[in-house]
Amino acid sequence: MLQVDEDSAGQRLDNFLMRHLKGVPKTHVYRIIRSGEVRVNKGRASADQRVQAGDWVRLPPVRISAQVQAKVDSPAPAREFPVLLEDEALIAIDKPAGVAVHGGSGVSFGVIEQMRQARPACPNLELVHRLDRETSGVLLIAKKRSALKNLQDQFRDRETGKTYLALVLGLWPSNKKVIDSPLFKYTVDKGEGEGERRVKVVGKDDPNGMRSITLVRVARTIGAYSLLEVTIKTGRTHQIRVHLASQGHPIAGDDKYGDFEHNKQLQKMGLKRMFLHAWELKFSHPQGGRLTTLKAPLPPELQQFVDSVQPPIIQSH
Repeated sequence: MLQVDEDSAGQRLDNFLMRHLKGVPKTHVYRIIRSGEVRVNKGRASADQRVQAGDWVRLPPVRISAQVQAKVDSPAPAREFPVLLEDEALIAIDKPAGVAVHGGSGVSFGVIEQMRQARPACPNLELVHRLDRETSGVLLIAKKRSALKNLQDQFRDRETGKTYLALVLGLWPSNKKVIDSPLFKYTVDKGEGEGERRVKVVGKDDPNGMRSITLVRVARTIGAYSLLEVTIKTGRTHQIRVHLASQGHPIAGDDKYGDFEHNKQLQKMGLKRMFLHAWELKFSHPQGGRLTTLKAPLPPELQQFVDSVQPPIIQSH
């Protein structure tokens, strides 16, 4: 028997159950609702019914898979990350590269599972949005369901401003400021990377293409590379990586869409990761609505690479 708390009030019954029955397949959650085994205040309920604070939800016994049970029995190690902003509604962290935001797809745990272990006093931590594992920078985590919903609505309605720093191969043409090319998600069938999720640019008339818009500004030229400020107007999977590569200027160190031979040279030069960093995020604070701007400075390994490539300025006498 579960009692609905204030923070869960107004949530759909199916979503409420999925939060509390982590590891139970969605199909099973819907099956027990349809069969009437789930009761709200002793009455039958539908999946889209909204639960209210104080409601009692009765559940039948549910089994979870051995794989999920193993995760429960050996939880993620507790870990804190550099905090850019924290208040009662949210935590903004500076995510390091190489850490997934959540477990799944061969990853046992990510940022959110480690943060939950590190903060047992915050039972409702949820990711507001995602970053690729190899991308560093600003990541928002909601502490309350009301903040989560507010922020996710802003992301969905494109009311946030997300700007990344990307170092690309070659000299980006300064007049190329907008990339408006549809993207299509697919899975690699065979060979290297089989089963991996990939994305490609497709024609404007392709019925499977999702409209995707990326704005680009050249921050500066660094040797044979361009440091770009990239703002995304749509949040598609791998959008920045695929859009920039489609223009003939892949991101330095990108192991999926980049120039693999050049990446080997970059490794010898000290760049061991993809040069993509979530640098700035603008949003309206979920409590009070004030415009909030967060910035995560370039991590040391990227700054060191920039400093090593940037030719010295010759002083004239």
